[in-house]
Amino acid sequence: MLQYLIIQLDDTSTSYCHYENGKMERRLMALEDLKAGILFAMKENLMIQFVYPDYVLPQEYKDAINSIDHNDIVSSSCEDMSLREKADVVVFNSWASVEQNGFQDATVCVLRTTKADLLDKYLLLKPVLSTVTRLNVVITDVDTFTGQDFEDYKKVLASLSEEVEKLYIESKSPQLNQLTDRMLLDKMNNCNAGWENITLAPDGKFYVCPAFYLAGDDEDFGLGKAKYSIGDLQNGLDVKNPQLYKLEFAPLCRKCDAYQCKRCVWLNRKTTYEVNTPSHEQCVVAHLERNASRDLLNNIRKHGTFFPQREEIKEITYLDPFDIKEQ
Repeated sequence: MLQYLIIQLDDTSTSYCHYENGKMERRLMALEDLKAGILFAMKENLMIQFVYPDYVLPQEYKDAINSIDHNDIVSSSCEDMSLREKADVVVFNSWASVEQNGFQDATVCVLRTTKADLLDKYLLLKPVLSTVTRLNVVITDVDTFTGQDFEDYKKVLASLSEEVEKLYIESKSPQLNQLTDRMLLDKMNNCNAGWENITLAPDGKFYVCPAFYLAGDDEDFGLGKAKYSIGDLQNGLDVKNPQLYKLEFAPLCRKCDAYQCKRCVWLNRKTTYEVNTPSHEQCVVAHLERNASRDLLNNIRKHGTFFPQREEIKEITYLDPFDIKEQ
């Protein structure tokens, strides 16, 4: 059931997830389409998330946006300082942007990073955990992980876990998606693009998520010149095989307990050509995070620190469900 409408205001609007946005030429959504999108959300009782470009929007666009309750997703380099300071989510698209702008206190921050940069610079995140409201680390090239990368990532998680553990013992409650999300969940909490949220793009058409709108000719997922639109403002939604975006129709994921996994349908399609089938890399990364969360939770409780009672995170002997598919 749809709950959210993501409105990408411009072709150059910041990416906030795994996908890249290499578009340099501005293409602002028509004001009429913006108003129609807001009306669509009102009729469908959907919460709106606006994704902004770095330049300052015209006042008439701001007026339309402020006519409805919404969340703002903004790049750390956005020129609209007032918007950036009040944004619900601030996205840092590189470690360079972190060094230039710095994480803002009491803010939900997203850091998009390559695996190489994360493995090299992760220690810089430790002092941040006690200041921001929440930090989401998004690895932009998960599909390129190798065996050694998995081992290195496991060490990174263990190191960050030590800092999170220390903060919990000090009666603080840091939120780091890679470690703390799984400790608080007792069911899947995925992205659910195409099922619980869809995207309205600057061309006035609906897409499963911004990644499908931005996919170039070299990212056609083996389908040639496919059309990724799932409808438009004039004719409504037209999602082909909508059940495939639901958890119950994902044979591996519906039995999995790596509840914090994004279960990214764009990564699925990119790596396996199936929106409901994850890649080996996505599964292993998610299970490394799951296991690190298990260790962190156990360590916190050993110190007698209060933590909400949840179903125990069981010990497992695999990192990819395909390894035990027959079970």
